[in-house]
Amino acid sequence: MFSVVHFEIPADDVERARKFYGELFGWKIEKFTGPTPMDYWGITTGAVPGEMGLLEGGMMKRQAPEQQITIYINVPSVAEYADKVTKLGGQVRFPQTAIPGMGYFAVCLDLENNGFGIWENNPSAK
Repeated sequence: MFSVVHFEIPADDVERARKFYGELFGWKIEKFTGPTPMDYWGITTGAVPGEMGLLEGGMMKRQAPEQQITIYINVPSVAEYADKVTKLGGQVRFPQTAIPGMGYFAVCLDLENNGFGIWENNPSAK
């Protein structure tokens, strides 16, 4: 249940990063065309379903100079686990946010100042 389900790569130059990762790993990186228009590119890693390595991700314009690659871990409730993060001494840096029709996420910091995201799959998210 608590597995990595998504990753995001920030880029100063998205086209340059798309070309780099596409040529390096053969990943398919395409502009997101979901229900909410945004400057976001989906990454398909190309792994075979059921084999180790199947993980999808995204790429976007870097939001802050210190922004790094973020992994997202599946949880049953973002609200519940964001509360656990703070009770254990971590920080919630970006509070629960909905991706309409998909789910909720929050971005946190652990006690070592490492960023990570938590993700709740919820098709009724608004």
